[in-house]
Amino acid sequence: MTTTRQPGGTPLPADERLARELLDGLAEAVLTTDGTGRVTLVNAMAAELIPEIDAGTELAGCPVAALARAVASGADRFEADHHGRRLRGVRRRLAGSRWAWYVRDVTEEHARAEALLAERSRTAFLAQAGSRLALAVHRDQVLLATTTLAVPYLADVAVALPRPTAPAEPHARWIRYADGEPAPVTGLAGPALTSAVAKLAGDRAEPGPWPDAPRSELADLLPPGFGPPGMVLVSPLLSASGSAGALLLIRRPGRAGFDRRDVELAREFAARAGAALATADLHGEQAHLARVLQTSLLPPELPVVPGVTMAGGYRAAGDTLRIGGDFYEVFPHPRGALFALGDVCGKGVGAAVLTGRVRQSLQTLRLVEQRPLELIHLLNQALFDAPDAARRSQFTTLLLGSLDRGPAGLDVRIAGGGHPAPLLVTADGTVTTVPVGGMPVGALTAARFTETRVHLDPGDLLLAYTDGVTGARGPRDPATFGEARLRAALAAAAGQPPAALIDRVLRAVDEWLDGQAHDDIAMLAVGASAPA
Repeated sequence: MTTTRQPGGTPLPADERLARELLDGLAEAVLTTDGTGRVTLVNAMAAELIPEIDAGTELAGCPVAALARAVASGADRFEADHHGRRLRGVRRRLAGSRWAWYVRDVTEEHARAEALLAERSRTAFLAQAGSRLALAVHRDQVLLATTTLAVPYLADVAVALPRPTAPAEPHARWIRYADGEPAPVTGLAGPALTSAVAKLAGDRAEPGPWPDAPRSELADLLPPGFGPPGMVLVSPLLSASGSAGALLLIRRPGRAGFDRRDVELAREFAARAGAALATADLHGEQAHLARVLQTSLLPPELPVVPGVTMAGGYRAAGDTLRIGGDFYEVFPHPRGALFALGDVCGKGVGAAVLTGRVRQSLQTLRLVEQRPLELIHLLNQALFDAPDAARRSQFTTLLLGSLDRGPAGLDVRIAGGGHPAPLLVTADGTVTTVPVGGMPVGALTAARFTETRVHLDPGDLLLAYTDGVTGARGPRDPATFGEARLRAALAAAAGQPPAALIDRVLRAVDEWLDGQAHDDIAMLAVGASAPA
């Protein structure tokens, strides 16, 4: 028996049967070739994976095209699909110009890699969809994002058909985006399509195919020249309150249909779109309510009062809703007018609700009482008579005054409720404080209030303001705007009409703030008209 030697010198038996058994026991295919490129050996796994190749086959012309190209080009690797299996081979040089190809079945490995890549792609798609949908706060933005995100990843054409938002809209408006279109397109669904979508979206909680029978109803939704659709998947846009409509995902006939993973992805995507649509609808309702509230609580247009000139200024602290806790009102009467300027505790919508209550109470109470001191007592009692007054512990500072025309100017009576004292600006530029005191209105049932009287000659102005003016803080100086700067601005505007005085003060405060956040601001300037 012949022997060979290992590198260490230990002899190995040269047994052809043993060598064959060892080769056939390998889990990978082995092909060896001679110097001419013809196959000299095929092990059992090679015969199973590549049955077309046997001893004597010229590899450069074998049926496995990728392997043949590798041999012809001198490449050392190939990968190919063969008989439904994924094969990967590498070449190694042997002695005597011979070669050996080692070929593995990597079908499962390849499938796992593809599944991992697909899952990563789906995760990235859902992450992008979640980010885009989260930024959409309006209904139209959600529908636009839904259709554009779905194409081309999920479908060649995506059509969103939300339920009508109002009874006055019997048919749904659709929005479509198709691969290759420059922008989404909108339209109005006909009665048949509206009914079909409502039934399909209402009957199912999972995505499912569009029925073959009524497929003609989809013609109006498809872009020109698209042709008959291939696979159509209907995904309900579900929200906490039920179905908000449907998302149609349409693929061309040449594209593969929706497999199980595609359906699962469509369900998850539609669920996120439905949740975003519900959030947008809620945002729309809240915005509508805010607009209604804002309209009712913004300072009113000042009335024309004979013998009186006046102007108001208002800035709310919030950036989104122009409503807050500062307010002013003017109520004309035969002798002149009543005026009120106040500052309720708190900011934003909560303060605005109390503002509305105070203003409505004044609207009613001034019909039975027009003397400032008596009226402020009635208002204090009215706030405590509210059912939740003790629980809220809310109050307001207030100036309540009456303007009575006299033979030369205005006689003013002012009742104070814990509010900053108004300032009198005479025509010569003198600025003096009109002393008022009193306690905040709505703070104590037995609160004490005071009343002050002052006369306004033609050219004099009385400015009532909230502490948002003097309390404004700028970015360069920690100090507040303060009463001294307010007096300087008023002195510079002496002799000007009320509107010019208000504008002068607002500009001075804006320059001091330099874009910084501020408290609510309200001002009311009144004066006596010059004799005709």
